[in-house]
Amino acid sequence: MEKQFSTRKLALLGMMAALVFAGNYARVTLPLAIGSQTSFTLANIFCCLSGLILGPVGGLAAGIGSLLFDFTDPRFVSDCWITFITKGAMGLAAGLAVTGALKKDQLTYTRALAGTAVGCVVYYILYFAKTFFYTGLLKQGLPAPGAWLLVIDKIPASVFNAGVALVAAPPLTLAVRAALKRSGLGQMLRE
Repeated sequence: MEKQFSTRKLALLGMMAALVFAGNYARVTLPLAIGSQTSFTLANIFCCLSGLILGPVGGLAAGIGSLLFDFTDPRFVSDCWITFITKGAMGLAAGLAVTGALKKDQLTYTRALAGTAVGCVVYYILYFAKTFFYTGLLKQGLPAPGAWLLVIDKIPASVFNAGVALVAAPPLTLAVRAALKRSGLGQMLRE
């Protein structure tokens, strides 16, 4: 356990959380017909990147960075605990999908792409469940058909956000890992 959380790894975890936090600011928010909203954001890139760089513990960076962003906006603060879980699960799933390749230092573009896809699938299952049950049924008091319409309204932005993450996270992962290796910090990627 001590080896997993070396000072360098904690610093990298903090930097990834900061990137997730900053990535949330690159956002375009659109109102939806059912009184809710959806966003186009770059945060998903960095949530997946956290898992692809750090392994499963990258889920912590994804969750913390997203939670901290929610604290900065009154529209999101009441949902910050759900954001921590869903975005954290995204980074965790991406990291779990590539754990073997990370330990062997054999992460390829294809494996990073697969890890990103797994992270996105896990996140969007949780996000759509949250939208239906928590936002639709509980918070807004919609009947089930209305809650389903809320989910359907969020699909276009979600597909776009997932597509952006699938395009950007794998090459960024390979570039960051290569830079860490050149700097002499590559061994901590296998810790």
